[in-house]
Amino acid sequence: MSETTQTKETVGSFTMKVLNGSATAIIVSLLPSAILSTFLTPFAGSNAIVANLLHIVTVFQYFFAVMCGFSTAKQFNLGYTEAACVGGAAFLGSSCMTAVTTTVKGVTTTSFQLAGMGDVINTMLTAAVAVLFIKWVGNRFGSLGIVFFPILAGTGVGFLGSLTKPYVSLVTTAIGDVINTFTKLAPYPMCILIAMSFAIIIVTPLSTVAISVAIGLAGMGSAAAGFGLASTAAFLFWATLKVDKPGVQVAIFLGAIKMMMPNFLRYPVIGIPIALTAAISTLSVPILGMQGTPASGGFGLIGAVSPLAAYKAGFHNVLVLVIVWVVVPFAVGYLMKKIFVDWTKICKPEYFISPAR
Repeated sequence: MSETTQTKETVGSFTMKVLNGSATAIIVSLLPSAILSTFLTPFAGSNAIVANLLHIVTVFQYFFAVMCGFSTAKQFNLGYTEAACVGGAAFLGSSCMTAVTTTVKGVTTTSFQLAGMGDVINTMLTAAVAVLFIKWVGNRFGSLGIVFFPILAGTGVGFLGSLTKPYVSLVTTAIGDVINTFTKLAPYPMCILIAMSFAIIIVTPLSTVAISVAIGLAGMGSAAAGFGLASTAAFLFWATLKVDKPGVQVAIFLGAIKMMMPNFLRYPVIGIPIALTAAISTLSVPILGMQGTPASGGFGLIGAVSPLAAYKAGFHNVLVLVIVWVVVPFAVGYLMKKIFVDWTKICKPEYFISPAR
């Protein structure tokens, strides 16, 4: 009886598994293009091999939907047949492929073209419905599951997802447009709010990458989100320096900020210096007009994705990029650490002892 209680799925646990599966797919699909495209683009015009590689990393991100469905299914320990069905349903629900009909001399042909990543939110919803359907059916199909799951869970749920996509897109696009518009109208307060929000989100179970891509966070809003992550890494670097092994600081700097999630959930007060570090550091965004893309907003210093996005958007002063993305957050983070940990003792040093220590 206790075993049943432990394995029982709740709304919260189900949602977190869908979010984790989606976040994994977003990172895997976007990271190669986010990092490599900046370095490859200048050479693509003169080198056929580089041009082909650039084409490959660009197309790779378009398979996000399939990756999302598959990784979400594996979060629920589904078999490979079921996982493949969820991947197919998510692909259809994303509507990342469009049909193109042409008529030549009375002969009509239909071809299909990839049209980007599709709608991230609808992809996640479709994958979640496919998982729910498979869980609900269970073993009722028996050996015939190999026949019915592709038809019902794959194409059936995928078809439903394609019907909801236009309506879900209206909502997500509206949210992104509102945030991006507010960022242009009131750049300083909006950049500060976005940076503080993403600084806190990165030490929670939620995915900053998934949120940035889902709402289409772009321009200064994306850069501010990146600063939020960079600031969190900077503050935690100093806060863990004397209480954790050197490997913890290296891991945080390279992007493993979520390893501090249990610390934040146990001691929420550490969110105050984290948010303040982000609020101060992100002032560089509206002052210098830093830009980003939905794909870069949730990465920060991980793979230097956010700084590279700012460079690609036209900010080509490398020295200034290094100063504002590295020196400033680490300087502010050090000051916050001195104020909140060393001087006022609001945050005790033991609050930052990593569980991975």
